[in-house]
Amino acid sequence: MKRQTIFIQLAVILAIIVVVNLISGNLYLRLDFTADKRYTLSNATKDILNELEDVITVKAFFSEDLPPQLLSTRNDFREQLIEYENRSGGNIIYEFVNPNESEEKERDAQQQGIQPLVINVTERDQVKQQRAYMGAILQMGERSEIIPLIQPGAGMEYALTTAIKKIAVESKPKLAFVQGHGEPPPAASAQLLEQLSVLYDVEPFTITDTTDIPGYYRALAIIDPKDTVPASHFAKLDRYLQGNGGIYVAYSNVSGDLNSGFLRGANDIGIRGWLADKGVMLGDQLVIDANCASIGVRQQQGPFILNTQVQFPYFPIASQFADHPISKGIESLLLPLVSTVTYQGPDSAVQYSSLAMTSDRSGLVNSPVYIDINKEWTASDFPSESQPVAIAVNGPLGGATDAKLVVVGNGNFAVNGQGQQQQQVNQDNINFASNALDWLSDDTGLVDLRTKGVTNRPLDPVEDGTKSILKYGNVFFPIILILIYALIRKQQYMRKRQNWLQGNY
Repeated sequence: MKRQTIFIQLAVILAIIVVVNLISGNLYLRLDFTADKRYTLSNATKDILNELEDVITVKAFFSEDLPPQLLSTRNDFREQLIEYENRSGGNIIYEFVNPNESEEKERDAQQQGIQPLVINVTERDQVKQQRAYMGAILQMGERSEIIPLIQPGAGMEYALTTAIKKIAVESKPKLAFVQGHGEPPPAASAQLLEQLSVLYDVEPFTITDTTDIPGYYRALAIIDPKDTVPASHFAKLDRYLQGNGGIYVAYSNVSGDLNSGFLRGANDIGIRGWLADKGVMLGDQLVIDANCASIGVRQQQGPFILNTQVQFPYFPIASQFADHPISKGIESLLLPLVSTVTYQGPDSAVQYSSLAMTSDRSGLVNSPVYIDINKEWTASDFPSESQPVAIAVNGPLGGATDAKLVVVGNGNFAVNGQGQQQQQVNQDNINFASNALDWLSDDTGLVDLRTKGVTNRPLDPVEDGTKSILKYGNVFFPIILILIYALIRKQQYMRKRQNWLQGNY
């Protein structure tokens, strides 16, 4: 009877194991304890996968003999694809190819746009170089998209989801970068253009006196204009707003040359007056902030010239943000030579939000001003509270029933530059501008994914007195604890010794 009971219990256990395996084949679960939730699909990814109407094949070219730090990326990408496959209901299928297996496979990977990385591998106390492949190609019908390099972390989901979005959308809505008033061409905003191209066709558009702005543009971007805008062009912008359009304005109300150290108010090109008619006020003072970026300065020290980093309060880092789709997930904005942006309109039906603000240790400087790069900044230089430097407004603007307007008090904060002067821009600056155009276009589908990931965790600024307390506390507090512990142990020993002398064992 006991033997029969044991057999029954074993059969039940085996049946449970089989059922659990069958269920786990259709279910996929991961517990995610990372700060940036890199192993949890964002809502944007889930929506895109649920909307797929055709099958997308992902061909992952990954070397198998990767070093441990890169092998984890391969495993993470495989697990990511499993989750995509399950979430899409089978519309995502994948295969892994090892290009290092044969010359034919390696040639095929390179012909399809996947180039190898040259990595150093330590083997038997020797360092040798090895070609490694870590890319993927997505195919949907005749359309394809290449991910030349799979990045670990949250960037992996962004690369995969945006590639799926690119080939799944046949016709994209249009955005316009307004030209003709000294604005940089769209190519000067290379990072922003690359992000926007996932969802939109971006075109340059020059306003003329003979034609209106086409209504098929989901939003307009007016970025860093320098020349006077004719009144007739403002009238066309107003008519576009009256069609419930959205306009993004990034304008520098202060100009100058850092090399000469002289800053002054920008020439009046009409932008300030046009915005003021809608209740949006651009300040004519420079915002300074104790929470700021550093710049390189050449300093003479004896016979040597050294390049040192000096904090520059004229380059504020905005780190306070409103609860708004545009600023969702944004951690910091670098806004050099920025002015304030506020809303002072009389219409209570208009909704507005101060999207980005400087720290609580800010200040305002009148222009024109000469910059002293060697100035010793003190707390008295920052007497003001946080200053708004970007704003979103929507409602009855300029005769429109539901127009949208986003204004940033700096024109080139998301511009890379032109020609040889192009430089990388802070990624959150690009994300903020992209989110603004998404919101203006009534499409915030990629906001969750675009700003996913922990990219910046600055320390909170502390006063000098607090710094001293923390510094000396770290030195003396452990010593004091040891002395207290020693005193307690000594008293315990003395009590025991006294008990022994009295015969109390």
